[in-house]
Amino acid sequence: MKILNAKSLKGEINIPGDKSISHRGIMLGAIAHGITRISNFLQGADCLSTIDCFRKMGIDITNEEQKVTIHGRGINGLKHPTSTLDVGNSGTTTRLISGILAGQSFSSKLTGDESICSRPMGRIITPLTDMGADIISENKNNCAPLIIHGKRLTGIHYNSPVASAQVKSCVILAGLYADGPTSITEPALSRNHTELMLRHFGAQIETHDTTATILPNPTLHGLDIVVPGDISSAAYFIAAALIVPNSEVLIKNVGINATRDGILRVCKSMGANITYLNQKESAGEPTADLLVKYSNLEGTIIEGDIIPTLIDEIPIIAILAAVANGTTTIRNAEELKVKESNRLDIMVAELAAMNVDIEGTADGMIIHGGTPLLGKEVDSRLDHRIAMSFAVAGLIAEGTTRILRSECVDISYPNFFKDLQSLY
Repeated sequence: MKILNAKSLKGEINIPGDKSISHRGIMLGAIAHGITRISNFLQGADCLSTIDCFRKMGIDITNEEQKVTIHGRGINGLKHPTSTLDVGNSGTTTRLISGILAGQSFSSKLTGDESICSRPMGRIITPLTDMGADIISENKNNCAPLIIHGKRLTGIHYNSPVASAQVKSCVILAGLYADGPTSITEPALSRNHTELMLRHFGAQIETHDTTATILPNPTLHGLDIVVPGDISSAAYFIAAALIVPNSEVLIKNVGINATRDGILRVCKSMGANITYLNQKESAGEPTADLLVKYSNLEGTIIEGDIIPTLIDEIPIIAILAAVANGTTTIRNAEELKVKESNRLDIMVAELAAMNVDIEGTADGMIIHGGTPLLGKEVDSRLDHRIAMSFAVAGLIAEGTTRILRSECVDISYPNFFKDLQSLY
């Protein structure tokens, strides 16, 4: 994909549905009684992998554009998979579904693409094993493929060493099948979509500070879900409008959940001109239209408890920092080394090649902003967030920026380049 320098960006866009919420809607709808209807469902490859996995376990799912209908069979209604469950490139599917599979009455096998089979699954194997689960890494490397022999689980209180919504959700979902309450405490609060959605489906779940506790064997009831626009997808357009001169972009129906809005707080700290319009709430998830205008940004420090609220947005924040005046320091972001790619190392290497004064650290990066960016060829490494971040960088770079293997954006935002072009 070729990206040219933009003189300004104008217009409004509707962001596709939130990926995290779309995944969870399928999973909880499958184990609820009755029909669940999901509107504004994200038709990305990752979410389609989740649908495929549950269809293989006997769940009738109708997918019509942005509306998905799930005929749930109750918490114990899943059937032995008709074949290996292929999660594709989806870490969310892998980790969350493992919690559900651990408590079933059948055995299953989870696998995925090359990237998934190199991502760390020990972080879920450990708590699930503590609950009595029989889960094995087939290659004995704490990665997929995973063999899971379902069995009755024991409720525990797990102290997670990482603030990860995927780990937390895995433990909570396994707790649905335990013999007593299950709790998980994180070092910092990660995104809480699982807790909010379970509560609306009828589960008994309590949260206090960074601890969530779920009671077992609930009766979940199907419901209608309207998925808000994904703030992780909106982040690229927020950044583009902020750094391309004379830009003004309205981004509609964006989820602004407080456990996900770190990107907005960082932008504000950098001096961004962002106005919230039309604020409302649906099924516990707050949304707003975001009016974003070109701004002169200043460097900032990003660290600590805010990191879990913007972990997926750090690559695009690095682009903002490269344009901002002064120095931006990002710390405590070592989690990015084990995403779809090593995002820390890639951002440092590729931004340096674009003439940015940047140095990598063990857990982040230090960016001295304000130097002109130079267009170049960027290999996405088949990581959707790398591809979209450098597409935004290309809007203000001198010359042409080429994104190699740009089709990877289909994982989370199939129409990304089309929507970006509509603002030129």
